[in-house]
Amino acid sequence: MSQSALTPTALHQYRQQAAEASAGISSEAIYTCFEKELLHRSASGSVLDWGSGQGLLTQRLLNLKQFQSITATDIQSRPKTIDAAIQWRQADLNNPLNLEAEVFDVIVSAEVIEHLENPRAIAREWFRLLKPGGLLIFSTPNNESWRAIIALLLQGHFVEFGDSSYPAHITALVRKDITHILSEAGFCLPEFLFTNVGKIPKLPRYHWQNLSLGFLKGLRFSDNVLAITYKPQ
Repeated sequence: MSQSALTPTALHQYRQQAAEASAGISSEAIYTCFEKELLHRSASGSVLDWGSGQGLLTQRLLNLKQFQSITATDIQSRPKTIDAAIQWRQADLNNPLNLEAEVFDVIVSAEVIEHLENPRAIAREWFRLLKPGGLLIFSTPNNESWRAIIALLLQGHFVEFGDSSYPAHITALVRKDITHILSEAGFCLPEFLFTNVGKIPKLPRYHWQNLSLGFLKGLRFSDNVLAITYKPQ
C-alpha cells in the first residue's frame, strides 16, 4: 500500500515503525563530532535535539554543561533513561512542531533528515524555530564516499539506501542538495565536516583509517557528513 493511501493514523504508525527500525542510535564518531563543534563554537542558550531517538546525543548535550535549556523531540516516546532536566516533545517530525517561532539558539540533528519525507520542509522548520544568529548542525550518511559511490555503480543505490535500510532511510542527499536546501530556506552557506571514520566496501568490519594509520580521511573515506550553518542575524 502506498503512503498516499494510508489514513492519518495508519501513516503515523507507518512512520513510527520506520523510526523504530533505525533503533534511534548513531555512532560514537558522529556524537564526538557534534560535541567538538558545539564546544569549538561556544554554543550556548537553548538547544533542540531534533530527532533524538533514544536520547544518547541529548544526554551528552546535558553533560557539556553549556546550555541553559535542552529540549528533545522524536516520534518515539520519552526514553526512561533520559535525565529529568531534559524537556521531551513527542511529535512526527515530518510535520511542524507545535512551538512558537525563534525559540532556540541551537538545533542539532544526528542522522535524522534521511528518515524524513521532505528535507526542504524540514529546513524551513529549522529556520522558523531558530533565533536570528542561531546555529544549526546536522549529520546524514555521506553519499560521496567511495563506499557509497561504488554501491551506486554496482547496485544502483547508495550504500545506506538499499532494501535493508528501507523504510528507515528514504532521502539520500549529497552536499550540493544540502547547500540548495539550506540556502532556499534562508540559511547561510553551510560548512561541511566529515567523521573520518569509514568502512571499506564489502568489508564493513574494516575501516580505511585502520589500514592507512589514519591518513585516509575526509570526503571519500567517511561514512557520515556534518553540515554546519547559521540563521542570519
